[in-house]
Amino acid sequence: MDDGLKAIGDKALASLPGAVLARHDAYGELTLEAEAARIVEVLTFLRDDPDGQFICFTDLSGVDYPQREKRFDVVYLLLSPKLNRRIRVKIATGETAPSIVSVFPAADWYEREAYDLFGILFDGHPDLRRILTDYGFDGHPLRKDFPMTGFVEVRYDDEEKRVRYEPVKLTQEFRQFDFLSPWEGAPLPGDEKAKGR
Repeated sequence: MDDGLKAIGDKALASLPGAVLARHDAYGELTLEAEAARIVEVLTFLRDDPDGQFICFTDLSGVDYPQREKRFDVVYLLLSPKLNRRIRVKIATGETAPSIVSVFPAADWYEREAYDLFGILFDGHPDLRRILTDYGFDGHPLRKDFPMTGFVEVRYDDEEKRVRYEPVKLTQEFRQFDFLSPWEGAPLPGDEKAKGR
């Protein structure tokens, strides 16, 4: 990691006591752990500080840890185009986190995606609603306790000319295999010709 990123991490720790909790250097990248309630303050500092100039918001994602009291991590990725540096800011939160749309308007749809897929509610978001799943969808598919098969399957009924929602059915055809010999397995097409010789 370059000295400039280390200096930015140290400056954030010193300038925002209680808001920036820790600094981690891994694989040449800087990660700041922030207090969830003060994330707007931390991101505003990183955007406006002349040593940082992280004016470009690039991504927001959620991470689910169901065994923890604060179940979710929200991870923010920022870019400083002028200084050609990237930074990661991470918060641990329950099901509610502050919205950062006031600092980075580009976070609007990213927060909607995290709400839709993880169920994280962003306080202060101007239009928090589902963005990837259907309006009647039950649950949040990227949570680790979400069933692998989902609850319903969606298909288009050509006769009724509409979309139908039906409970998931996992049907499987059971077959009989004889694994005693590689030559005496299930009959294959064309085996009847070999027996006639």
